[in-house]
Amino acid sequence: MIRQVRARLTGTALQVPGLSTLTGNRPATQDTRPPAGAHAPPTGPHPGTSPRRHRRTALTGRLATRLTPRSASAAALTAILALAALLRFWDLNATGFNSDEAVYTGTAASLAGDPTLQQFFPVFRAHPLLLATFLSGLLGHGVDDQSARAVTAAIGVVCVALTYALAGRLYGRATASVAALLLAVMPYHVVVSRQVLLDGLLTLCATGALYCVVRYTESERAEWLIAAGAALGATVLAKETGAIFLGSLYGFFALTRGVPVRPRHLLGGLTAMAAVYLAFPLATTLAGHHATGQNYLLWQLFRRANHSLWFYATTLPVVIGWGVLAAGVAGLVWLRHRATWREPLLLWWIAVPLLFFTAWPVKGYPYLLPLAPPLAVLAGRTVAAVAGLRLPVPRLAPAAAVLLSLGLAASLAVPAAGRIDPAPTGTRLAGAGGLPGGREAGHWVRGHVPQGARLLAAGPSLANVLQFYGHRQVSALSVTGGSRQHNPAYVPVRNPDRALREGLFQYVVWDSYTAARSPFYGAQARDLAARYHGIALYTRVERVRTGSGRADRETIVIYRVRAS
Repeated sequence: MIRQVRARLTGTALQVPGLSTLTGNRPATQDTRPPAGAHAPPTGPHPGTSPRRHRRTALTGRLATRLTPRSASAAALTAILALAALLRFWDLNATGFNSDEAVYTGTAASLAGDPTLQQFFPVFRAHPLLLATFLSGLLGHGVDDQSARAVTAAIGVVCVALTYALAGRLYGRATASVAALLLAVMPYHVVVSRQVLLDGLLTLCATGALYCVVRYTESERAEWLIAAGAALGATVLAKETGAIFLGSLYGFFALTRGVPVRPRHLLGGLTAMAAVYLAFPLATTLAGHHATGQNYLLWQLFRRANHSLWFYATTLPVVIGWGVLAAGVAGLVWLRHRATWREPLLLWWIAVPLLFFTAWPVKGYPYLLPLAPPLAVLAGRTVAAVAGLRLPVPRLAPAAAVLLSLGLAASLAVPAAGRIDPAPTGTRLAGAGGLPGGREAGHWVRGHVPQGARLLAAGPSLANVLQFYGHRQVSALSVTGGSRQHNPAYVPVRNPDRALREGLFQYVVWDSYTAARSPFYGAQARDLAARYHGIALYTRVERVRTGSGRADRETIVIYRVRAS
């Protein structure tokens, strides 16, 4: 008996739970060495395998061991962000600013203390100042078109990364990769984020608020709803239309079953939102410009409709992607048995802004950009679900999901690349790109128009661009009535004919973009130039697309005029 106990103690290490073995620092392992006299298993290639194939198999095995799901996701995200950056930074400054870009960048330059642009672009103009403050803080006195666009393009890339985090939190890494890929190449998001517009930062802040709401719904921790309120306040500071997402959150929390929200948490979120947003009205009041926001609100409420009721229905599906929309709707139907609170949250986030801006008479091309991330998430959910199908061939479903995601991405990337530097058409849709020829005309004005001279353009769009690049005072023919009939930031020209007779303007500017949108003012600019002995000193000719091909057409003409 004593011999058996002694044999057991000497032949086996004594194990203590939570500690190392008593016989050494490493855990005891089973001895797998072959007994004496036995042959060891071969370590080289199999007799029927070539050395090259054996090395390749060994390398593949080591890579598979090292490539964990987390590292694979990180590699995929890195590649997606690189693609997003390529589409947003490639040939970024090929075309000069459009009107909105000139205004927002000029405002940032004024905030940074640029004495020249301050006289054309006042700090308190219309919208809140989050983007302008961001640009002026990053760029200082070096605010220009190239650097300003680089900042907004970087914001677009960050939004792709945030969409990855949102989709991963909702549905997992597979959905996150597909959603980020679709947003990275989506023409709508690519085109808008390549411009200095408020909507890119608006979309980033709104997506951040949506992510915080997801975290709150999962955990019911008050700090996440407070963070959502702060992010929503930043959304409204980016652009006041961001307040529409309060309706989305109301619909989600009030009308979705199984989503409790505590009143004190809700109060904390609303307080955080108010505290962040109140920075703008407080600043305008302290600066003595409290009437600026009021006048701008009245103008927005009473301005005429600029597009038809079906503008978004006919414009956005092409740039968001019919495949993305179809995949999202198909997933909602196909995976309805898996529905949780996640789908109502995304649908409320999409539906309220879509319905509001469809009914609202004033419509802008980039207004619905915040809908792009949740639409990409819904489409990514469908593609990721394809990979989980049970098919006779085990690897067929994942392969089909990969092919489907690459097909959707290709259907978006090709038109997105084509929209980076499209051929001019002589007309333009506000928010869809830069103004061809505007920068060159502005540079000509700066070099050839004397200091103190004033120009009269057909419309305010080109007037803003010429002021930014040309550093000369430019008014607009189409700005004639009271403050409710035009942007309060513009100074009206109530009697252009009399102003020219009295010599208040020395130059008249015609452009094809205003003439296409408002033929009356385009014709009036030509008529005034002819009546007051106009001489065309500068003519910008662009090779534009037409119904029968391409042709050279005048896009901007600057006339020197005189009263007699």
